[in-house]
Amino acid sequence: MSDELIFRSIVIIGFILMSCIGGYHRLMAARSKEEISRKAEGKVIFIALRLFGFCFFASLVTYMVNPEGMAWSSLQIPIGLRWLGTVLEVVGISLLYWALHNLGKNLTDTVVTREKHTLVTVGPYRWVRHPLYVVFLTLSIAFSMVASNWAMGLAAVLAFIVIAARTSIEEEMLVERFGDEYREYMGRTGRFLPRLFR
Repeated sequence: MSDELIFRSIVIIGFILMSCIGGYHRLMAARSKEEISRKAEGKVIFIALRLFGFCFFASLVTYMVNPEGMAWSSLQIPIGLRWLGTVLEVVGISLLYWALHNLGKNLTDTVVTREKHTLVTVGPYRWVRHPLYVVFLTLSIAFSMVASNWAMGLAAVLAFIVIAARTSIEEEMLVERFGDEYREYMGRTGRFLPRLFR
């Protein structure tokens, strides 16, 4: 088996695991049948996030189905970095399960909270306020490294920049919803990275 086939298989397995874990938790959260509005994040963020997200997933699926279709943006990186990407992929999938398991039925794909939303401060939420966004960046960079593809990585980084910009809107809404409890939570946790000194 060639190295390229091994790395492509690693991406496919990772994508299947990510999709199964994410899909299961989305279905569980959607059982409430609650309508979630996406208007609060604003048109620019809404469009930019979907555009960059689509570009990332389109390039990822193209690589898995027909790697030659992404040959135009392939990189020649050391094989050790591709194996490091594999390790990041495993870490990312593990963090995805951990974050979603703790978030439970609070999961939404926008800044709006659910009617019965609770403030989650356990699991990875004990240290960072937005671990799912960190997971997205980790997994997308991991897939880009394993696939050795710069276009995939660029689309992922652009999507994360939009997500990071949207986070301030999300946190305003969470302060409005939970008040001092969320302010205190913000004081002891980092947005994307743990606070070293609390």
